[in-house]
Amino acid sequence: MIHITLPDGSQRDYPGPVTVAEVAASIGAGLAKAALAGKVDGKVVDTSFTLEKDSQVAIVTAKDADGLEVIRHSTAHLLAYAVKELFPEAQVTIGPVIENGFFYDFSYKRPFTPEDLEAIEKRMTQLAAKDEPVTRRVLPRDEAVAYFKSLGEHYKAEIIASIPANEDVSLYREGGFEDLCRGPHVPSTGKLKFFKLMKVAGAYWRGDHRNEMLQRIYGTAWATKDELQQYLTMLEEAEKRDHRKLGRELDLFHLDEHSPGTVFWHTKGWAVWQQVEQYMRRVYRDNGYQEVKGPQLLDASLWEKTGHWDKYRENMFTTESEKRDYALKPMNCPGHILIYKQGIKSYRDLPLRFGEFGNCHRNEPTGGLHGIMRVRAFTQDDGHIFCTEEQIQAECVAFTTLLQKVYKDFGFTEIIYKLATRPEKRIGSEESWDKAEQALAQGLRASGCDFEITPGEGAFYGPKIEYTLKDALGRQWQCGTMQVDPNMPERLDAEYVGEDGSRHRPIMLHRAIVGSLERFIGMLIEHHAGAMPAWLAPVQVSVLNITDSQADYAQEVAKTLQNQGLRVALDLRNEKITYKIREHSMQKLPYILVVGDKEKAAGAVAVRARGNQDLGVMSLDAFAQKIAGDIAHKL
Repeated sequence: MIHITLPDGSQRDYPGPVTVAEVAASIGAGLAKAALAGKVDGKVVDTSFTLEKDSQVAIVTAKDADGLEVIRHSTAHLLAYAVKELFPEAQVTIGPVIENGFFYDFSYKRPFTPEDLEAIEKRMTQLAAKDEPVTRRVLPRDEAVAYFKSLGEHYKAEIIASIPANEDVSLYREGGFEDLCRGPHVPSTGKLKFFKLMKVAGAYWRGDHRNEMLQRIYGTAWATKDELQQYLTMLEEAEKRDHRKLGRELDLFHLDEHSPGTVFWHTKGWAVWQQVEQYMRRVYRDNGYQEVKGPQLLDASLWEKTGHWDKYRENMFTTESEKRDYALKPMNCPGHILIYKQGIKSYRDLPLRFGEFGNCHRNEPTGGLHGIMRVRAFTQDDGHIFCTEEQIQAECVAFTTLLQKVYKDFGFTEIIYKLATRPEKRIGSEESWDKAEQALAQGLRASGCDFEITPGEGAFYGPKIEYTLKDALGRQWQCGTMQVDPNMPERLDAEYVGEDGSRHRPIMLHRAIVGSLERFIGMLIEHHAGAMPAWLAPVQVSVLNITDSQADYAQEVAKTLQNQGLRVALDLRNEKITYKIREHSMQKLPYILVVGDKEKAAGAVAVRARGNQDLGVMSLDAFAQKIAGDIAHKL
């Protein structure tokens, strides 16, 4: 007798081995029809999986996160099936699930066209409609290698050959297509209904630029038609908000092949940058941070001590002078330790908080660059706190509270908190890991944060908190971090004199709120769709005259507002006022002031707010008070 325990705690008994599909059928016909997979003792399996011992079982449907994962995984196989039907000479390589969808890489003699994508998607729909069963079989590794070689699938054969010889591999078949895969998969192709192919991009075989360039077809798949449509609508809105597009339209910055992966900031973009940097500088000042500045170029011996030279050298820009090797810093932390080490530190000096707007360089591959979001030269809002083990929790609480306020001021109100705990390969005692993880967890609880634990995702030397933002479109951006590091102070011999008079190692807390300023400004542009709040806007108000007779008054208005610290544009062109208003509105300015003869005579301004709102005529003082209130309240 096999005892099956269901999620609600109820039990069902079966006289002998039973499949997940049979369990679902015994519960009800509706559940049997909806079943996509099963979850047996915490592991997701096919509905054909046979239960041979007492187990805890959940039936996975499209309503479950695991179900959506199975749908996307299976749709990637459906894509490969359709490609092989239409382009038999194409070779399939890998096709994993990614956020919001999947991709599959192919080797083919010519580039796939948009018309090809339409044809492939159409064939996928036809194959899904056939509702062919998806079946699994297992082969010894060498037999599987020979099988795929016989099909002419040399990439698959290479993948399988890299698996240890004593291991079996699983294959999944649907109709005339069979693919290597661990699974699980939907029971039949008819379960795959709501998908769309998105684009084709290049990708090197196994991610190595020395290998062949493959063609990567991206797609998305969802459990319902509404979810698919919502996602496609979101993508349309995201395209409108693309920071690269808005950067050009609003004259904020540009990128140039003369310096790939770096940003050329224009006057307006640099105004936004300055607002972000100066705001964060005030945050440092008001919360006990000492701002420091480390050098760009550091001797290779330092990076050898920290371990970066061995593990990260390919991503570092290096140079040589007088037979010494140097590297442009990819991060600021070693420099902060060198500053910390100047002079003897006492326990009374801790916690000691350093902050820096540090210029860093990382040799990112060209294919990974993305606007100002992923660059090779960037500036970090970087901070490091030197403290004792006992101070970690209090520093975590203070930092989390500070981070919440900063994000709210920039317009982000939803934060996801994750605590990444000890990985399998790590250094340090179990006791020190226990203390560090408990301190971070208690710090989050004390800050009133609900958080999830991501087991094994911490660094090899310590746990960390990841703070992820949700933007206006619901997209997630991992941004802030708080990371416990006893390792680097040990490697670089940082010390403090304890209360007992002996020398101790400080704990180093790596912390960032906005992270890369370039990336964060890109996020701000997309979150606000280029319509920055008044305090951040590169131009806060423009002053437009109707005719030349108001030019002097318009200049007076602009000068008065500039003297109050506002960023003002003055437009005295001999153009129709409707044309000027439309042009300035397209720049997404918070306010446009129009002055004609009536406004000049009254010493007033006609105020138009963003979104074509006519606020009427008001005195200049009244307007100045209004925009000052917006700025003070970060509106």
